[in-house]
Amino acid sequence: MKKKGRDLLEAFRKTFLTLQNPTPRQIKMDASSERYCYNPILRWNPQVEDYFIKAYGSLHFAQISKALTRPSCYSCIRVNTLKTTSDAVIEKLQEIMRKSGSDNDVEDINFEEIKANKSIDLDMAEKQSCLQNGSVSKCQIPGLEYVVFVKGSGPHTIDYGYAPDKPPKEVLVSRKCAEAVLRGAQVYVPGVMACSAHVEEGDAVAVSVAVEQPAPDGGWGLGITRGTVLQGLQTDPYYFERNGLYIGQGTTMLSRARIFRASLGIAVDMNNQVFKLPSFHDVLEGEIFLQNLPSIVAAHALDPRKGERILDMCAAPGGKTTAIAILMKDEGEVIAADRSHNKVMDIQKLAAEMGLTCITTYKLDALKAVCKRNGSSDMTTLCGNKDNNDVVIQSSDLRPLENGGSSTTTVGLNADTNCKENVSNEKANERTYISKADIRKNMRRMRNGPGRNQSLGGRVENSKGFLPNSFDRVLLDAPCSALGLRPRLFAGEDK
Repeated sequence: MKKKGRDLLEAFRKTFLTLQNPTPRQIKMDASSERYCYNPILRWNPQVEDYFIKAYGSLHFAQISKALTRPSCYSCIRVNTLKTTSDAVIEKLQEIMRKSGSDNDVEDINFEEIKANKSIDLDMAEKQSCLQNGSVSKCQIPGLEYVVFVKGSGPHTIDYGYAPDKPPKEVLVSRKCAEAVLRGAQVYVPGVMACSAHVEEGDAVAVSVAVEQPAPDGGWGLGITRGTVLQGLQTDPYYFERNGLYIGQGTTMLSRARIFRASLGIAVDMNNQVFKLPSFHDVLEGEIFLQNLPSIVAAHALDPRKGERILDMCAAPGGKTTAIAILMKDEGEVIAADRSHNKVMDIQKLAAEMGLTCITTYKLDALKAVCKRNGSSDMTTLCGNKDNNDVVIQSSDLRPLENGGSSTTTVGLNADTNCKENVSNEKANERTYISKADIRKNMRRMRNGPGRNQSLGGRVENSKGFLPNSFDRVLLDAPCSALGLRPRLFAGEDK
């Protein structure tokens, strides 16, 4: 009896010691499960974080921060009602998903966590009722019948094939790339920052995220040279910072060498994501637009009407601009302004894709949107005020030919005379010195005509602003409904 008791105590002791002092293999397995998972911590600007903690309380703010690091359990699609209907889009999407097999991969959503965090989103119950009817369904919120939800699933636990002393091949992507992947996108070449050695086309790779870290100058930065080789060792850049930042597994479409030589294309085909949401790249182009619900609501709340003149002061990439134009039935005028040349070009491209003609784009800083009445007459075009005969002075980078019917040859013949007259007039009126180099440069420009960069397809119009009372409605969504955008893996630069 005593022997049995001693044996039992010895067994308890060994078990306890094993739990307290796990074997090296157990340590490695536990470490791998903690490392190769998705458990990000959202970092905020300290001042913004303090403000939100005071507003919401530390517990509620922690819940908000955690929710922001995860994508929505659905994809939100805005239908171009000028080309099609929500019912037609639902039928087409269901057919596409049946052909691709995506419908079978999308699992039922676990709403337990949503119910636990009900205070985060008061409208979630309405969205839930929409989603439970099928993987693709029309929004039931009054007035938003042109919105379609596509159900997703997650988070899923992924086996990355970790083995002791043999970490999986890995591709490190930028934070913005990762945020898109979590919403269903593939990994494209520009988003790849680093990669393991000897990665060939067709290899299975774990995909991790490089999130901005504090820089020596007090700011934030990645500190990774694109093309860095990952060894899977603690000497790798941001090895410890990448713990819990693995977003899925995929198959490489290019070798390591080709990934960093190419400028376009898919680098990794994501076939095993932590969050499974369908990709809508090149799907029903012109008929649908993938857009977050807060952005759709912002345009809907503006309540645009047919024939109105509306200003979108921070318009890129054009989601809310095109939403406004569609709500107006493409009747009226929507002025889309943004201070970036490339972003203005993106708005033009999206408007053309959706077949909208009432959108006019300008390169303009919203802080300078109010026009001064004593505008310059240099390189300007005039735009009438909607209510009276006042004009809005707009400066254009385009250099259209004067004297409508004259050709480039005619301009070239008169270039010397015109240029010399302009120079003499400027000297007489302004009494400023103009170098001979500037004269020769102007003469060559007038002689040769407008160059490629001055062609209609290569430049965008600048605007010096608009007079007061020029518009019926104005939309200024400067942060682009930023607190409603999910997922967000970094907020350290938000102010």
